[in-house]
Amino acid sequence: MDVDKRLEELKSRLKIRPIEWLEDGRVRWLDVRLIPWEEVYRETRDYRRLAQAIRDMEIRGAPAIGVAAAFGMALAAYHSRASTVEELLAELEKAAEVLRDTRPTAYNLFWAIDRVLRAAREAARSASSPSEVKDAVVLEAKKIMLEDIEANMAMGRIGAKLVQDGDRILTHCNTGALATAGYGTALGVIRAAVEEGKEVHVIATETRPLLQGARLTVWELVKEGIDVTLITDNMVGYVMSKGLVDKVFVGADRITVDGYVANKIGTYTIAVVAHRHGIPFYVVAPTSTIDPNLRGPGIPIEERSPDEVRTVLGKLVITVPEVKVYNPAFDVTPPELVTAIITEEGIAVRPFEVSIPRMLESKRKRVEGKEG
Repeated sequence: MDVDKRLEELKSRLKIRPIEWLEDGRVRWLDVRLIPWEEVYRETRDYRRLAQAIRDMEIRGAPAIGVAAAFGMALAAYHSRASTVEELLAELEKAAEVLRDTRPTAYNLFWAIDRVLRAAREAARSASSPSEVKDAVVLEAKKIMLEDIEANMAMGRIGAKLVQDGDRILTHCNTGALATAGYGTALGVIRAAVEEGKEVHVIATETRPLLQGARLTVWELVKEGIDVTLITDNMVGYVMSKGLVDKVFVGADRITVDGYVANKIGTYTIAVVAHRHGIPFYVVAPTSTIDPNLRGPGIPIEERSPDEVRTVLGKLVITVPEVKVYNPAFDVTPPELVTAIITEEGIAVRPFEVSIPRMLESKRKRVEGKEG
């Protein structure tokens, strides 16, 4: 498969390109902190700058973070001056450490870094010069981006089967093009349903404290002409009690092999209320979000700056400046509250401790068969 050709083919179908590898060894990304007011693209040749972009949430959303981390490794390789393969591998290990230290919850970040390192080590076994390893690293990063777009589109097709014409769908945070390599997870399902001709109405939560729903999800849906209504996070129970929600679709930052789901803070609350009202609660995420080594609710949860809560986007102080703040960025929804998990490999249902490992094994065999 010609990765570059396939990437260009898929990117031509995307309305938003949040992150790209440029052939002269630069990475370009859309700074989502400035959406919806400005569309500003940043560029860098330095993996440390890309790590900062992940940490500061210029790039956010688990799949997008994974792609960015892979491109960070590619930058480290592309611009390395190592004279030996061993020196290059050491530099890549250092870059991996910097990138791993950006955000602790999104599993895609660690998955992508480890995958690129494996490709580098594999290439190093037969490489006669560092350039061969560099080429292998850049190619692997591009493959990760390509697979993210393909997985998102596959999840869209699969998940759209669960959407009925006229459905009113509640979603939380941003799970669209801006959170991925360009198509979306939960919003990808909504996008695919609309592309099939279904009429869909979206209810988007504002998603405090950084307002990813109000800023990003609404911006994407309005841009694409998809009907959307914005609500505050604390309106969820009311709108569900009024019968205004048919289904919930959310994304995920990490999923355990037994079905615990870490997602943007507030997701657990939505799941509880949806369960109370008998509303299906669907999680949409690629298999790269599933942590194969973790069971139970003990997912690492990132805690962010208190000023995110004390202010509105750092601009307007809304409380006593010195008040103590607790600001976990994610929460964990237990499997009993999850109706199903939609991936590019299909739909996992309870008991997840059976369906998820079976799905991962099926993917492993398919990939090995394809490579073989």
